[in-house]
Amino acid sequence: MSEKTASVHWEGAGKTGQGRISTETGALKDHPYGFGSRFGDDRKGTNPEEIVGAAHAACFTMAFAFACEKAGIATEMLDTTAKVRLAKDGEGFKIDRIALTLDAKVPGIDEAQFQKIAQEAKSQCPLSKALAGVPEVTLVATLRK
Repeated sequence: MSEKTASVHWEGAGKTGQGRISTETGALKDHPYGFGSRFGDDRKGTNPEEIVGAAHAACFTMAFAFACEKAGIATEMLDTTAKVRLAKDGEGFKIDRIALTLDAKVPGIDEAQFQKIAQEAKSQCPLSKALAGVPEVTLVATLRK
């Protein structure tokens, strides 16, 4: 069993306030976020959706690598992107779509096996399971030769 910790310190109101996000590993240490980095064009801060996207992409990529290893297939290069969409939902917002894109170089695998492993990794990674309430989670997996 594993448990990881992240924390936030927030000061001020919702729209004008400012938060700082930290993780126990220090990967994020008092990293700023706020209304502007979530809904505007402030690129100095982060936002919950890009953090969720990074976590989902990382989790899926590891799940794919482990699944290939279990099948006796060596991966050479895996690049994953996750686009997380925040949409208006009545008076609030919701994440209504996550689009995963995998670009992979996996010698010795055919397209059908590659797609099967990718889809299984998408459904089995812990973040995919945690995000099961998201109405649309897509995967486009491209095998490079």
